Amino acid sequence: MTQKGTQTIYGVHAVRMMLERHPERVRALRLAEHRDDPRVRALAELARTRELPLTRLDAATLKQQLGDVAHQGVAAEVLPLPPWEEDDLLGALAKATAPVLLALDGVQDPHNLGACLRTADACGVLALIVPRDRAASLTPAARKVAAGAAETTPVVSVTNLARTLRLLKDANLWVVGADAAAPKEAREVDLKGPLVLVLGAEGAGLRQLTRQHCDFLVRLPQLGAVESLNVSVATGMLLYEALRQRRTP
Repeated sequence: MTQKGTQTIYGVHAVRMMLERHPERVRALRLAEHRDDPRVRALAELARTRELPLTRLDAATLKQQLGDVAHQGVAAEVLPLPPWEEDDLLGALAKATAPVLLALDGVQDPHNLGACLRTADACGVLALIVPRDRAASLTPAARKVAAGAAETTPVVSVTNLARTLRLLKDANLWVVGADAAAPKEAREVDLKGPLVLVLGAEGAGLRQLTRQHCDFLVRLPQLGAVESLNVSVATGMLLYEALRQRRTP
């Protein structure tokens, strides 16, 4: 069962990343009795090395505790990464050089949120910003897809995304929104400075109020007949375009 003050994460990769990167935040490990392959044995050894409680459970008990999810026979109780408030974000920005932020405008699928968070971690994003209402939150499903990134990249949950974008513009960040009908491709816009990349919800795209707070709107090149890309795919492409520009002499 989940301990008070902890959250459950599941999946081999997500749990391994926590045990390797942040063992001080892991409180207990649960493994399925039938899993005795090298990857799970390595997790058990990490838990023993760190003197963490380890419980072996049958498949039915794990399903009862975790629900009908793809847990791979592995779960852990962890102290969550504390969520950031706007003040935490602004404080971090004051110490950063040419930071990149990612903002998701109403993305409701937790799998997409987790995938975006995983790419954000890979591209060195300082923090991910999401609206508090009508948007996906960091559920166990999102954490599993994030594969450990939920424990390394802060998530800032804000009441009013438009207001937060105004604050970021006042902090000298450029706000760049993704729009399939934008006049310029992402490669035609300078993405090397302090930056907020904003992507909209699946299907609906950016809300009008969010769009109005963007300094630029950019699109990704598309040659096929599909009208739009999945938001996590578009996030990866835009983040890597920003990374490409920053790494190009």
